[in-house]
Amino acid sequence: MGILKRLVALAAMMLVAAPAVAQSTLETVKKRGELVCGVDGTLPGFSLYNAVKEWEGLDVDLCRAIAAAVLGNANKVKFVSVSAKDRFDDLVAGKFDVLARNSTVTLQRSAGHRVRFAVVNFIDGQAFVVPKKLNIEQLANLSGNTVCFAKGTTHDFNMKAWFAARRLSIKPLAFDTAEATYDAFYAGRCAAVTADSTALAGVIVRSGRAAEYRMLPEVISKEPLGPYVRDGDSPWLDVVRWTHYAMLEAEERGINAKNVDAVKRETTDPTVRLLLGVDPGNGKALGLSEDWFYEIVKQVGNYGDIYERNVGRGSPLKFGRGINALSAKGGQMYPLPLR
Repeated sequence: MGILKRLVALAAMMLVAAPAVAQSTLETVKKRGELVCGVDGTLPGFSLYNAVKEWEGLDVDLCRAIAAAVLGNANKVKFVSVSAKDRFDDLVAGKFDVLARNSTVTLQRSAGHRVRFAVVNFIDGQAFVVPKKLNIEQLANLSGNTVCFAKGTTHDFNMKAWFAARRLSIKPLAFDTAEATYDAFYAGRCAAVTADSTALAGVIVRSGRAAEYRMLPEVISKEPLGPYVRDGDSPWLDVVRWTHYAMLEAEERGINAKNVDAVKRETTDPTVRLLLGVDPGNGKALGLSEDWFYEIVKQVGNYGDIYERNVGRGSPLKFGRGINALSAKGGQMYPLPLR
């Protein structure tokens, strides 16, 4: 056999032996007819299976918005509770389609875990809560004490770095779950508990014992939180990313669940017509129906809506918007161009 024939035969064998291209998550979700979303499940404001057996929270509503965009039905979501320690491994293993579990975006998580963050949907920072009876007023006063935290979070490194930089010592005490962490704190096994400030506030308020504790004034880190997807699945990453931006865009333009039908019917603005699917283009680019943006807003709401009902003034937590306000109102949230 000549060299050319051997090369042709070898190429043919390689083509036959090559594995089929894996089905994208977007195709899988469409075929299944249900989105599977990895969440915390115990965190007020973000993802909580509440007392009346309903899912609620900012991350929960993000998942519902993705389902509305992809499936046209915000209720077609299965929520799976996952620990901080296991969340990225379980995502890679395919146990859920998207991880929406108040997860900080960091270099080593994206570069080293076969996952990619899609977008930042909430900006937080690490804080510390102590019992008032200890009379600890500042974080430096915790030096030499034990601090409880959950495994698999950024809180261990941040805490050790903060104290080491000031030549102070700390005794970290790690637990597998957030629930175990707070149980140990309430039982007096540590002088403080540390987590993202909103998570701390949510759990302490829900405990009914907020009067017994104080949050120290220092916030020691940047914690940009957002959903993660598996590496190598750009179409799915795009869907998750632009779902969040769609909710921001809707808030920025004053489009909400109550007025979206009227806006869609009456608008002559070319950009709004494109957003709401009156004119085609965005849906096709994402592999979705042209009314994907409309379904998100109609069924779930805009970003301001989900913020207010889950962590804002309409919730038990009553957080102000602060850094999570729209950029036009002094915050750092703004949508990239949806065109």
